[in-house]
Amino acid sequence: MRVLLPASLARGPSLLAAATVLLTCLPSRTDDPGSAVHVTMADGASVALVAVAATCLVAGRPRLPLRALVLTPLVLAVTAATLTSPDALTSLPGYLRFLQVFVLIPLAVMITLRRREDVWLVGGALVAAAAVQGVVGCYQAFTGTGASYGGERVRAVGTFGALDVMGMATVVSYGLILLFALGLELHGRQRIAALAGAGLLTVPLVLSLSRGTWLALLCAAAVMLVRYGARTAARVALVTAAAAFLLVFGFGVGSDTIGQRLASITSSFSQPDQSVSDRYSLWETAGAMWTHHPLTGVGPRRFAELRDTYAPTGLSSGSDTDDPVNGFTRQPLLSPHNMYLLVLSEQGVLGLAAFAFFFGALLVWTFRRSGVAVAGLLTWQVVDFAYSDIGGAPTLVMAVTLGLALTWATNGWPR
Repeated sequence: MRVLLPASLARGPSLLAAATVLLTCLPSRTDDPGSAVHVTMADGASVALVAVAATCLVAGRPRLPLRALVLTPLVLAVTAATLTSPDALTSLPGYLRFLQVFVLIPLAVMITLRRREDVWLVGGALVAAAAVQGVVGCYQAFTGTGASYGGERVRAVGTFGALDVMGMATVVSYGLILLFALGLELHGRQRIAALAGAGLLTVPLVLSLSRGTWLALLCAAAVMLVRYGARTAARVALVTAAAAFLLVFGFGVGSDTIGQRLASITSSFSQPDQSVSDRYSLWETAGAMWTHHPLTGVGPRRFAELRDTYAPTGLSSGSDTDDPVNGFTRQPLLSPHNMYLLVLSEQGVLGLAAFAFFFGALLVWTFRRSGVAVAGLLTWQVVDFAYSDIGGAPTLVMAVTLGLALTWATNGWPR
């Protein structure tokens, strides 16, 4: 027996996916960064998205493809880690968050993208969110109202603030990749417009001073160009790079700071600063946790609880952040800032194997279908996870992009 849906409900789910993305742009302040639960309006939209998608699924429109089973190992691994956790109550919020980000939202997005117009709607929301964050970030860098770097508030962080210092760079990267892919695929004035938009978004990305996102974007652009593989692609890359250089360095906006940040990429190996040294210590801490709990890890969200038990003596108690909204804050280091090590420490080798299988399958299926945009998004995410993990409102944007990738990898874009 088929369940008949109201016409508005049948057409509306993709609007909820777009709303989830756009609502992350609303500033959301929390007085306790280490709180286990912090619900935002974007979270509310994502819950509504999952609920409506479940209703559509029950109605039999659409039927899930067999490849959607790629999500099953993720569910089994995080469930096993939670059930075997010494403190299941502490692990429960982390369990629900992991399912929300890597299973429920991507699956809901895949269910809601039934027409090509739905894909354009969600993709447009990603670009719009990137534009909003980019404008706010550039304003912060120009006026000295961003996050503190080197004693000056010149770091662009968008509406996410210094407590989520990589949030703006993450959202801007997604929008930039989509526009760059359109620039490769389109022709004429549409190509020029898409490439101009991508070039403009490189400015706030540079001003974010986020070394990890820079490296991830370079890898994503290289993969996209290889997939496209024509002289046009090389010309596109040169034009985009020239536009970014002119807009940033031609106006002299933070050129000294940017130069120092670029130089610090290579010196991170030979002479790491305190932030890099702390990151290495956190990686060592995650490895120590896994050594003692190799199969299913210490349990979701227990890295922060057990950090001091396994951390080396050189690890700082936290990092200093400063912006006009939150003021000076000592932010605790509650994760290893490496998604793979976070999964390994909290879910063990079973969790990491499931995580690797999920992303590996998406990459293989995407490359077989020659999807330029999705290949860029997945490459960026896989590389960026080596320097970051989930947390904050931008994580929901990431979940929606995974939904786009899952849609393409399983069925291709709807007609």
